[in-house]
Amino acid sequence: MEGKHDLITTGEPVLARAKEVSFLGHPKGLFYLAFTEAWERFSYYGMTALLALYMVNQLLLPGHVEHIGGFSGFRAAVESVVGPLSTQALASQIFGLYSGFVYFTPLLGGMIADRWIGQRNAVVIGALSMSAGHIAMTFDESFLLALLLLVIGSGFLKGNISAQVGALYPPEDEARRTRGFVIFSTAINIGAVIGPLLCGLLAQVYGWHYGFGIAAIFMLLGLATYLYGYRYLPARVERRKFEGTRLTAGERRIVYALIAVMIITIFQSTAFYQVFNVNPIWIQQHVALDVGGFRIPVPWFQSINSVSSVLCVPLVFWIWRCEGMRGREPDDLAKIGIGAWITAASNLILVAAIIASGSAPVYPLWPFLYSTGLGISFLYYWPTLLALVSRAAPAKVNATLMGLVFMSLFISNNLIGWIGGFYEKMTPAQFWAMHAAIAACGGLLVVLFGRRLSRTLHTPSA
Repeated sequence: MEGKHDLITTGEPVLARAKEVSFLGHPKGLFYLAFTEAWERFSYYGMTALLALYMVNQLLLPGHVEHIGGFSGFRAAVESVVGPLSTQALASQIFGLYSGFVYFTPLLGGMIADRWIGQRNAVVIGALSMSAGHIAMTFDESFLLALLLLVIGSGFLKGNISAQVGALYPPEDEARRTRGFVIFSTAINIGAVIGPLLCGLLAQVYGWHYGFGIAAIFMLLGLATYLYGYRYLPARVERRKFEGTRLTAGERRIVYALIAVMIITIFQSTAFYQVFNVNPIWIQQHVALDVGGFRIPVPWFQSINSVSSVLCVPLVFWIWRCEGMRGREPDDLAKIGIGAWITAASNLILVAAIIASGSAPVYPLWPFLYSTGLGISFLYYWPTLLALVSRAAPAKVNATLMGLVFMSLFISNNLIGWIGGFYEKMTPAQFWAMHAAIAACGGLLVVLFGRRLSRTLHTPSA
């Protein structure tokens, strides 16, 4: 177990190796973390791309739903809070709860790693739990157990692996850390591209459980990658010997400002993450999927925003570099705001396509453009948020605050589950226009409060 011994006796050599410069001018550990996350995201997004469709088209229908262990009690508990639910609304609620708690548990995992076991041990525990969850997903009976194992595993893995990325760089190296997080996020998107493509194809050709099974295999490959590069990774976020458990007044102001930024991003995250919940159902119902004798698997559309995020990295870096040369590169808050406006515009693409198509099926180009815009918005706001928290958060609560970043996604994903229940009560144009308005609220909040928050986050914390 990684405790004091790891910090005092072996901490400095481990951190020295972790900060060795390697390919592209970044520490060698970054690439092990990036590839680990690529495998993990392959399994996560591959399974997630199937989940809503699987529930609506098979699992929650008569003949299957009766076999799920503990489901009658679970459904009764959910409906006691939100009222009676149709199959689609129930699937949306389950998806929201699952994807929400996937992002809640990293807060607990970060706290456990900070205080007791260290980030490396936490990531290993998380990978093992997620592997077991993906295996359990291949059986109807263990569906709820599978979701529980995935939620627990994500808690140990997500925040802690992100905290390790930030710990590879010195605190003052803000520019290289931001680019390191973009590289890390690019690996996420590579996994998020391949996962839905392969899992979606296997599910369409051979059946749902083959898609879930391949997700389990790739999660195990992620664990193997992480263990192979173990010696290059920081055991835990560095702490100064003199620090205690109390925050100074300046540190508290920084923590409050970071929490405010996280709250602002909830708006665009809510508009963004509906792409994984209701959007596949809408595509299945309203998009012309048969092209040249081939039926496009619905999960493939979920790969598009990730493809966009990968291919647009050089473009975004070039834009930031050109702006920087003129002294006009947006700061972190401004980039987050730009991401919110791009998310709003992407949802308006669907609204325009629905109105233009009338009663006819929507041409696949329009959900393609919608997902492309979401991929660009992701590049602007999510890696920027991770880098901002990693840089500005006090070291004594760094991993905890990295876990708290994912708490914002807990809230937004629970919101998409609840909002998804309105899909059958609204027209599609109204539904996606509502999401454009939600994202625009995030952009407006950055306009109103961004400069004040930026000043706080760049003020010395002493």
